[in-house]
Amino acid sequence: MIQSMTAFARETADIGQGTLTIELRSVNHRYLDCSFKLPDALRALEPKLREHTCASLSRGKVDCMMRLQGPQAKTEALHIDAARLDALLQATGIIQKQLGSVAPINPLEVLSFPGICSSPEASEEQLQKEALSLFSKALKNMQQNRCREGLTLEALVLDRMTLVEAEVNTTRKILPELMQHQRDRIVHRIANLEVDVDQGRLEQELVYMAQKADVDEELDRLDIHMNEVRHTLKEGSPCGRRLDFLMQELNREANTLSSKSQSATTTQSAVELKVLIEQMREQIQNIE
Repeated sequence: MIQSMTAFARETADIGQGTLTIELRSVNHRYLDCSFKLPDALRALEPKLREHTCASLSRGKVDCMMRLQGPQAKTEALHIDAARLDALLQATGIIQKQLGSVAPINPLEVLSFPGICSSPEASEEQLQKEALSLFSKALKNMQQNRCREGLTLEALVLDRMTLVEAEVNTTRKILPELMQHQRDRIVHRIANLEVDVDQGRLEQELVYMAQKADVDEELDRLDIHMNEVRHTLKEGSPCGRRLDFLMQELNREANTLSSKSQSATTTQSAVELKVLIEQMREQIQNIE
């Protein structure tokens, strides 16, 4: 399926450490160029993100931005190390006996003693796992968007192709008439000069002029290139570079057709071909 290089995707999920938001933007580019803006807790995930992107896309400039917002305040269960607390109380009891009269132990100070109280710590491994899963979802969504736009681009190119084919067929049909008109015009001008002319030499010159103005080969090559464009579109992505090359070849034949033109009709036809080819080329710049 034809894919565009221009797309956007956004995914958000509530995870254990807060709200994670992933935004993916893709625009046309000669190669695949990935850029990641990640929070500190997810910087180590960049190689895997890049690997996933390269496995899914072939071309385009892809920008990925991740935002991790902390969770809303909520009551977490506190874990008290009973063994460490008993050891602390025994130690403070010994000190109390040695000192005699001392202030009573403050429970809050006991809780603040290292190792006595702890809260569940967020797992970095779990965070990366959830982030990678959400990134895969966003990447898949962006691929679907690229495919949808790719179908639109394909339809636009095929529409222009139909117009190009019609222009080529029209030129091919009127070409014999134009060539005969050119011949008759030259013969008529020579006749008006009222001079003796070597008919054999005249026929040679007319044949030579007809060969110079003959564009059958250019029209045939236009047909060949257009068939190749249709075949390439049918094969699917990635084909943007090949299509761009074929547009160059189509434009080359249109330029030759223009340079060989001997009438306003073929000149106008060549100009129309170049306009249509340029319109196709602009759309193909966005195809992967």
